[in-house]
Parts: sequence; structure tokens; C-alpha cells
Amino acid sequence: MTGLQDRLTPEQIEAFGREMDAIRQRIVADLGQDDVDYIMNVIRTQRGLEVAGRALLFAGFFPPAWLAGVGALSLAKILDNMEIGHNVMHGQYDWTRIPELSSQKFEWDTMAPAENWRHSHNYIHHTFTNVLDKDRDIGYGILRIDPAQKWHPYYLGNPVYATVLAFIFQWGVMLHDLEFDRIVRGERKWSDPELKQMRARMAPKAVKQVGKDYVLFPLLTGPLAPLTFLGNATANLTRNLWAFAIIFCGHFPSDVESFTEEETENESRGQWYLRQILGSANITGGPLFHILSGNLSHQIEHHLFPDIPARRYPQIAAEVRAICEKYGLPYNTGPLRKQLWSVAKKIVKFALPPKPQRSAPEPDTLARDKVSRAA
Repeated sequence: MTGLQDRLTPEQIEAFGREMDAIRQRIVADLGQDDVDYIMNVIRTQRGLEVAGRALLFAGFFPPAWLAGVGALSLAKILDNMEIGHNVMHGQYDWTRIPELSSQKFEWDTMAPAENWRHSHNYIHHTFTNVLDKDRDIGYGILRIDPAQKWHPYYLGNPVYATVLAFIFQWGVMLHDLEFDRIVRGERKWSDPELKQMRARMAPKAVKQVGKDYVLFPLLTGPLAPLTFLGNATANLTRNLWAFAIIFCGHFPSDVESFTEEETENESRGQWYLRQILGSANITGGPLFHILSGNLSHQIEHHLFPDIPARRYPQIAAEVRAICEKYGLPYNTGPLRKQLWSVAKKIVKFALPPKPQRSAPEPDTLARDKVSRAA
């Protein structure tokens, strides 16, 4: 870890912060009908894909119809999760005063209750991005993903845990809020009132999601119920794997840094911006790729400006990168395959115990070795 204070001088940090503030102010002042039209079009597209997907599964006895239905439903779930749900619940469209776009009222088509997620993600993660022992998204309480995390034999299962998490990602996001790791360590009690409230929200949401995808819609297709069940499961799996890949590639590739609480104590606005740059990574791709990722392919810009409509991130990415180059700061970006491979290597690397540090020989030992070799 490199200290924030070692990157730039106090004067540079202040100037850097002003430049980032200027980008934010310019975008906020420019928000308008185009932004509303964009997100409403995405919502209409998502609903159309879901209706089409559900309808095609009624003809699931015909393999092409089943495949098309699963594809449409998968895309609908990805759009709902990434470009709509994640971004609306960040408050990116609260300025519109449209009830449908209210961060406090929106509920998405996934297991995690919106209210729980807003606290763990919007507040904890985005306030303490990559701060060890504060940002619980570092390893999600089950993975060792940073060298500063103390190794334990449990972490030998890192690759297995990551694989399982990818397949059941929506369940992992929901259960993440319960902080099982802290309960196991005795740092939190299962009976805590806050956890009781979270569990009270989780149960009905999980019942609703399971009932909708695995009971109601399969039963509606009568004799095709097993095929509809399988189609819904496949769509959910596709969304899980996609969301896992995008999120992990934005947070855990090589060269993404973490920080201690001491480093971020009394942090200025400029230092906060700097931490977001150093603790994030982008993924390159085309316009459709960015939409399907919820524009979290621009994770750097998202961490800098989490409440600005994500459709604006591609517009400012080049400017943010130029500012980083101006101050000699890294701008971590690359194609999905590169970032995903980087993440996979870290998961395997940190599953293993750290190599013991070899201490340097004492001066007198070096001298004896030199005499011995000469003889």
C-alpha cells in the first residue's frame, strides 16, 4: 500500500480535488430531459424484454423459442439489476422528482432488499471505498483478496468460494448484509436489533423472488413448467455470472490499492477523490457493453461521482483520464478478459500463505562469506 500523502503534495491534492469538483458541477448543471428520456427508454426496453421472454417460454416445447425466451429474460434481468436498479437506487435520478425513479421507493428484481443494499452499498462501500476493516466489499467477508488481510488456512478455499459466489451472486449480495464473518469472530451478535430488521426484510423478499421465478411462472405454463423453471434458473444464473464479473473487475484487478483507517483519517475532498482513483478499475468495451454493465465498466468514474447518472460516465472518462495523467496518477483500465484474468490470479495468489520474508544477512556474515569465497 502506498500512502495517499505520498502520491501528491498537499497543493496538488487540493488542485486535483478542484478539477474533479469542476467536472461534477458541470455535469450536474447540464442534467435534463435527455437523461430522463434515456433511463425511461431503458426501463421500457427492460419491460419489453421481460414480457417477450416470459411469453416465449410458453412455447418452450420449441427449442428456438425456449432459447430466445431465456435470452430475452436474461437481458431483462441484467438491465434491471445493472443499468436501472443499481443506478436508480444510487439516487442518480432523484433530481427528476419522478416517483418511479426515486431511490427510496425503487425495488429491484433480485434477492437483496433495496433498503438493506442502500445502507451496505451506498453508505458503507462508497464512503469507505477500499478502506480495510471498513469497506466490507473487500473480499465480501469470505475471500482474501488483499495482501493486508491476515492469512488463515480457511483461505485455501478462495477459488472455490469465488466460484460458488459467482453462481449464486444475488444470494451472496443479500446475505452479505448479515456480516456472518463478524458474527463468527464474536464482533457482532445474531440477536442485534439491526440484524433482526435486516432479516425481517430479507425473508419476504426471498419468498417473493423464489415464488415468482420458480413457482408462479412455471405453473402458468402448465405442462411446460419444468422447462419454464429451467429457463428462469438459467436467466438468473446468467445475470449472476455477469454481475459478478463486472463488479469484481471494477474492484479487484491487479494494481487496485487498499488503505488503512489511519491513512484516511481527516481526509480532505481531494484525498477522497484520490482514493477512488487508486481503488478502482475500468473495463473497455462498446456502447452496448457499457449499458449492460450499468456503466460500471466505468467504475473509476462511478466511484468518483456515484450519484451522477451513469450514462454520463463515458462522456467524462477521457477527461478524468487526462487529469490522472497530468498528476502522474494511474488509470487502471483494460478489456474484460484482461481484468477478469487479473482478478482470478489474485484470488488464487491470496489463497496461499504469504512467502516468508528473507532477512538480509548481517554485515559480519557478508564479510565472512566474501573471505570464504576468496579462499
